[in-house]
Amino acid sequence: MPHLQIEAERALNRLHAVPSFVDHRAERARNRLHAEPAPARIIEIGEVTAGIAVPEPGGVRFFSSSRDFAPLDGTVFRSVEQAARAARDRFRSRTRPAAGARAPRLQAV
Repeated sequence: MPHLQIEAERALNRLHAVPSFVDHRAERARNRLHAEPAPARIIEIGEVTAGIAVPEPGGVRFFSSSRDFAPLDGTVFRSVEQAARAARDRFRSRTRPAAGARAPRLQAV
């Protein structure tokens, strides 16, 4: 009767075996440790591209795309919205005339 025991073990193994056609990406997606990271987001101020916000543990890291936003380069923000707000503030400070500064007067020739 040992052959009956072997047949029973084989039948149990077939019940618990994972089919070879399992979609491993779907299984990984359900596992939070292997979840796909959020995509990088482009931050634009009007028609000016300020940079990208790349997700990382603890927030997003900002990478500037022009010299105007270089002081923000490499800064980690809590959210994409916070990075965009900092880029907008930087853009406004660069485009707004300094307080008390007068516009140059035109001279007649």
